[in-house]
Amino acid sequence: MLIVQKIKSGLKKRKVKIFLIFFLCSALIWFINNLSRSYVDDVVFDLEYVNVPEGYLFESASKSEVDVKLQAGGFQFLRFNFIHKKVFIDLSSLEKNDKGFFAAPSTYRKQIEQQLPGTMSLLDIDNDTLFFKMLAVESKKVPVKPKVELNLAKNYLLDGEMKVVPDSIVVTGPMEEIDTLRWVRSERISLPDMASSFSEEVDLIQSPELENTTYSRYRVTITGEIARFSEKVFKTRIKKVNFPKGTEVRTFPEEVQVLCKAKIERLKQLRPSDFEVTVDYNDLESSDANTLPLKLAKSPDRIHAASLLDKEVEFILKRE
Repeated sequence: MLIVQKIKSGLKKRKVKIFLIFFLCSALIWFINNLSRSYVDDVVFDLEYVNVPEGYLFESASKSEVDVKLQAGGFQFLRFNFIHKKVFIDLSSLEKNDKGFFAAPSTYRKQIEQQLPGTMSLLDIDNDTLFFKMLAVESKKVPVKPKVELNLAKNYLLDGEMKVVPDSIVVTGPMEEIDTLRWVRSERISLPDMASSFSEEVDLIQSPELENTTYSRYRVTITGEIARFSEKVFKTRIKKVNFPKGTEVRTFPEEVQVLCKAKIERLKQLRPSDFEVTVDYNDLESSDANTLPLKLAKSPDRIHAASLLDKEVEFILKRE
């Protein structure tokens, strides 16, 4: 008796399963059959404006969305409901009158139709003309001025100048905003105790007064070569200049010392003749003592600094 009851219970469960399977299959067939039909529905598209006419800055538009009536299959509408409904309106060929720029319904309707899937038809659209507010703008190139707080480690120097890439940008905006703009500054960066070369990306500063102005780029790269340096003293003879004929001058001493700071490799290449120290006869009239000022008239390139250890020299003047 127990076995018979189990068999009956199993048959009932099997019938229920078979019923559910047939029910789900029927529902699926009905669902697919309905989705394969053509439907008409109202849809709202967000409008995104692109390709602003050259020489103008987009400020606002009379509409940010548009109501349309579409016809498509159920499958198409089902997929369409899961994507962002946005269309792009090209502003490069706008019409213009005394009141400003505008786009007729026929113009932007064609653009919307071109962005719809091939199986979807645009039946109707708002019959409103789109009006746009534009700002006339100008462009000019201005240099970038970096703001760097650089502190070097002991016995290190900045080899050459810091470089900014790019060293200038193009600013575009209303003339009343950019007319007095002479340069653009970078954000301040601090580089403490530097003993190696650096390359830092930094943002450019845009003041609140430039609210309608755009930059060609908003970040630049600042680089610098840091090198270890040393010092070396060169002894060079004093050259006498502008002394008239028949005048003989003798300085005490005849040679002076020049302190040069540069990279070690560069110091090894230098000679005393690379430096020129002079005394000038024209300074004689302004000299009340028996001394003449020394001038470092020539020094080699690719050095950090050169300075005289003595600023003046004693002299004896003889006239024939």
